[in-house]
Amino acid sequence: MTATHLTIGILEGDDIGHEIVPAAVEVIRAAAEQTGLAIDWRPMPIGRRALDQHGSTLPEGTLETLSTFDGFILGPIGHQAYPKGAGAINPHPIMRKHFNLFANVRPTKSFPGLGALRDDIDLVIVRENNEGFQPDRNVVAGSGEFRPTEDTTISVRVITRQGSSRVARAAFEIARQRRKKLTLVHKNTVFKLGCGMFVEECYKVAKEFPDVAVDEVIVDTMAMRLVRDPQTFDTVVTTNMFGDILTDEAAGLVGGLGMAPGLCIGEGALAMAQATHGSAPDIAGKGIANPFAMIESARMMIEWLGHNRSIAQAVEAAALAERAIATALAEPSTRTGDIRGTGNTADMTRGIVDAIRSDASARAA
Repeated sequence: MTATHLTIGILEGDDIGHEIVPAAVEVIRAAAEQTGLAIDWRPMPIGRRALDQHGSTLPEGTLETLSTFDGFILGPIGHQAYPKGAGAINPHPIMRKHFNLFANVRPTKSFPGLGALRDDIDLVIVRENNEGFQPDRNVVAGSGEFRPTEDTTISVRVITRQGSSRVARAAFEIARQRRKKLTLVHKNTVFKLGCGMFVEECYKVAKEFPDVAVDEVIVDTMAMRLVRDPQTFDTVVTTNMFGDILTDEAAGLVGGLGMAPGLCIGEGALAMAQATHGSAPDIAGKGIANPFAMIESARMMIEWLGHNRSIAQAVEAAALAERAIATALAEPSTRTGDIRGTGNTADMTRGIVDAIRSDASARAA
């Protein structure tokens, strides 16, 4: 089989990132070896270790180097614990804006035996990534949050037609590949202009996808329905802050943030795999962190790059890893304690890698 080449950056981040990112690399490397996909892995400094070694959590030249890659894995960033100083910045909002990664794709899927609310949850929330209420990314310079007097704070929410249209298109494309159903989540009953514009742009894009059924749900109703009937949703698209909240709620339905992967994509060919949980300094170094979210994020990236570049080996490797993950999650001994398992980080990683090799051998026989 002819090998196809990808260049992928490895940015471990902080705390448990030094444990779960290597786990993700090990799993993807094992799947790639079985399908003839050649990956050039490029470790790069980021986070607290980069601050200590290079004087910045995002060293000079990092963005320029990453732009030459096909994608990168970004581990969790513990920016709240960084010391005060010019070099101690939170890197990932900068990366999202620099590479125009405007769509944050966050799947939620239940696996048997993990304590999910239901066994039939399988949905994807596509969250707009670069505007909205988040003050670190909704203006070009300065901040979208300010305090004109001691007693008043103003937070600006930015919604644009371009931002709404492009995240809608990304969501429609995902819905077309799944069960051809898309739900728009908003609050245009109150935010008549902001959410109103978002909904308008979604329906404009909908005309290009006549095969996808569209409905809408007000965000507070959506919060209730995620608990009551999550199995009725397939693909969901929403604005930044609403998506930030709803995706964490959705993760809680299927085992917690350890089961919450994420993929950041845009109009370019570069993708960023980034699990949605934090760096968990309280369990760092103990070897008990759940690596699923990071592994699945990396798997999603390989799958997306495979489709984006028409690389069959990458798509095949992602499918092989997906089956192996499900196999490992079915066994308590290859699950971590947070999802009703008796294993640790290494056990889960080893279980997935063993399942990849076993699956590949069985198919080759």
